[in-house]
Amino acid sequence: MNKLEQLKTMSVVVADTGDIEAIKKYEPRDSTTNPSLIYKAAQLEGYAPLLTESRSWMSGGQSANDVLDQLTVRIGTELTKIVPGDVSTEVDARLSFDTQAMIDRARHLIDLYEQQQVSRERILIKLAATWEGIQAAKVLEKEGIRCNLTLVFALEQAVACAQAGVFLISPFVGRITDWYKKAQNVENFPIDQDPGVASVKRIYEHFKAHDYATVVMAASFRSAAQVEALAGCDRLTVSPQLLGELAADSGTLERQLTPSKGHEQETIITEADYRWALAENAMAGEKLNEGLRLFYQDNQKLQDLIAQKQG
Repeated sequence: MNKLEQLKTMSVVVADTGDIEAIKKYEPRDSTTNPSLIYKAAQLEGYAPLLTESRSWMSGGQSANDVLDQLTVRIGTELTKIVPGDVSTEVDARLSFDTQAMIDRARHLIDLYEQQQVSRERILIKLAATWEGIQAAKVLEKEGIRCNLTLVFALEQAVACAQAGVFLISPFVGRITDWYKKAQNVENFPIDQDPGVASVKRIYEHFKAHDYATVVMAASFRSAAQVEALAGCDRLTVSPQLLGELAADSGTLERQLTPSKGHEQETIITEADYRWALAENAMAGEKLNEGLRLFYQDNQKLQDLIAQKQG
């Protein structure tokens, strides 16, 4: 049994890609996408007909935002045909500080999926874990629209999500490690001192101690070693490259995280608590805003790609 097969016995393995062939190859249970991954996926040969269709939507007078939403949902629909579990679809990063706009866009995406005969039970709406995003998710969860709160870099962000009843969070690993490597001028951290791995472990252990129902799905991996260091986390969303490395490794994989439920109580995190935590934590504040910028930039690239195809 290779390490990927072993990992699947400990954690739900999720493909961090829109590449259909890669998903078929590694057989994850779920799939996640974001603007960066949709942009990459849209350039794959298998999605060429969808790009052509996108051109017709644009030429038919639909707005760029509507075309992007439809293309994203159509790619997501294809993914639901090959994974048995959840597919995550992200709301436009530009809306991340407007609660009502995120709620409206999420409802619109779910409507588009239902027009494709995909039920909301198969979809996770991805929202940035801004304070506004968390409040949007709180409303959506009550409507049966499950949410995946992304760009989680701090424990306070994670706890605020859990207290709002969010279905799943995506705490990042690699981007945290990147920040500390640059800040401390370190080329590499030993895996047992990796700050990104340590952050997710802290969130996971905290959630289990407080009996939060919110799923912890570690994301943004830079190496197979980081994935292995979080074996046992509820879910792990991993790129095809790292899935391939794990599949090629026949060594023994040891479980690193084990759920042990507790019933500790803690004070509800207020908006002031949340905002101060991100102001005080330079890494978390910087990486959240950087993540929003990068997702927006890739949305623009996707829009440009559609325009090029149109020409």
